[in-house]
Amino acid sequence: MLNTPWETGSDLYRKLVICALVTTALGILIAVAGAATGRPALVFTGIPIIVVGMVCHLSGMVVRSRDVRRRMRDQR
Repeated sequence: MLNTPWETGSDLYRKLVICALVTTALGILIAVAGAATGRPALVFTGIPIIVVGMVCHLSGMVVRSRDVRRRMRDQR
């Protein structure tokens, strides 16, 4: 059995990862659409959405490390 983060992660971790992927992808699409159409307002709207996706990703990393610490502490 592989010990991937997805298999051993909690439900909260999985939800944060999905949220991060979707939010970041949406922000990138908005920014690219704004750049392609020459609308700087759309580009500057996409950037904060990408940042929100990155914050979700960092939150997932924190939750994952917390889960690993708990699992290690319970094994002792």
